[in-house]
Amino acid sequence: MSAYQSESGNSSTSQLNLETDVLVIGGGPSATWAAWNAAAQGVRVVLVDKGYCGTSGATAPSGTGVWYVPPDPQQREAAMASREALGGFLSERSWMERVLDQTYTNLNKLSDWGYPFPVDDQGRPYRRSLQQAHDYMRLMRKKITRTGVKILDHSPALELLVDTENSVAGARGIRRQTGERWTVRAGAVVIATGGCAFLSKALGCNVLTGDGYLMAAEAGAQMSGMEFSNAYALSPTFSSVTKGAYYRWATFYYGDGTEIEGAGSQKGRSIIARTLLTQPVYACLDKATPEIQTMLRTVQHNFLLPFERMGIDPFTQHFPVTLRLEGTVRGTGGIRITDYTCASTVPGLYAAGDAATRELICGGFTGGGSHNAAWATSSGYWAGEAAANYARQLGTQANQRTVRGLGEAGMSNNSASSSFTPSEVIRAVQAEVFPYDRNLFRTEQGLTQSLSRLNHLWKEIRNSQAVSDDQAVQAREATAMVATARWMYSSALERKESRGMHKHLDYPEQDPNQYHRLLSGGLDQVWVKPQKLETSAKQRELVAL
Repeated sequence: MSAYQSESGNSSTSQLNLETDVLVIGGGPSATWAAWNAAAQGVRVVLVDKGYCGTSGATAPSGTGVWYVPPDPQQREAAMASREALGGFLSERSWMERVLDQTYTNLNKLSDWGYPFPVDDQGRPYRRSLQQAHDYMRLMRKKITRTGVKILDHSPALELLVDTENSVAGARGIRRQTGERWTVRAGAVVIATGGCAFLSKALGCNVLTGDGYLMAAEAGAQMSGMEFSNAYALSPTFSSVTKGAYYRWATFYYGDGTEIEGAGSQKGRSIIARTLLTQPVYACLDKATPEIQTMLRTVQHNFLLPFERMGIDPFTQHFPVTLRLEGTVRGTGGIRITDYTCASTVPGLYAAGDAATRELICGGFTGGGSHNAAWATSSGYWAGEAAANYARQLGTQANQRTVRGLGEAGMSNNSASSSFTPSEVIRAVQAEVFPYDRNLFRTEQGLTQSLSRLNHLWKEIRNSQAVSDDQAVQAREATAMVATARWMYSSALERKESRGMHKHLDYPEQDPNQYHRLLSGGLDQVWVKPQKLETSAKQRELVAL
């Protein structure tokens, strides 16, 4: 049967109905790898993207490094050990080994497909970088199209469907350009919607609002590592580009031109944040030699473009900088993964990329690119294959199931008398998660106060009428951001120590007795509980301490 089933109704009430084996929600690297590998298993695949698949999300407008390491035992060991301490020893070697293997295979495959990897001075391909990310994502769209994947662009999902056994059975959403509603019934679903950056104006993050978390939680899925969600990235105040690598050659200054002692793009970022609490901070890439400047001008054109528009030479002139919250996009929290197939805790539901927790390979800390890019290609590959196998086992009965939609908060409460304004809720959430003295420098008091206000926002949404169709997407984005922030701060309150990127001023030390992950979930009532881990990494932690 074709994935396309029917389209009915007039322009104001039209409904697109599709049946497929695997539905992939998202359009970035993890989503396209999931769609490609699912289709490679011989099943029907539909991909729905909030934006235009191949251009939306954080990867397409950026260049990124990749955790690509040749299969040399010493190199692999060094690669795995390099960030264990930084991540609080919460990663797992077995997962790191699998990701290194799969990333190596997938990037070699990308080369075979025609991706233009650069070459080094000896003419050897350099595959630790996807600096031409637009070419990467354009190639991935081309590959999935050729394998028969049906793509619905500008078609955000609003809710998941489940059958009478509460197994995931598809999704519903809306086509933004026409207002048409769509329903896709599927044997299995892969959530690859990215993380949550709370509409902070970081490059490519305008579609990353935690929608996948919300839909998964409504189906009963658990989260993991949501306390590791306060990643901030350096950016000029007049630009959305968050390319931290450039600031390796930067000096940071007060407004009077005095250098800020200890400030830096990596270890000195907290000093920058503390300074920004009271006054502007300026940067200048004055440590870059003429040779480095030439290199920087050719590697990332979009970094320098805003400077050119402003008439600023970043190598000789001071420019104002800020720290933009990228949340779980560069954090590590997300949907809990239960096994090597990237399955969630809900039958028929899989997660990949930033939507899934990255603790398995990063623990409590990561950054841009590298591990993130490797996780996207690997987890997407595994989730797509597993979803295809799951759907195949269901056979023809998959799309004969009785299903119901799960979306409630921000969607359906017609018995309520009040209404809410999505834009106002979004601003209220941002007021709790953007400030450095709440989210970056965490305290018991600050977290408790913010969580109280976030819980109030959630109740306001739950007790409000459904919004009109033209606000449906924004309403669910606002709802997802509130839910995400509540899991974040509830988990942060539970972790009474400092570990990974979670810095708790009331508990500034890492506590060996809190060597565990934190699972979370729930909507009206948020819960958090510890998950014990194997002892091998803990032993390495104790040695390090």
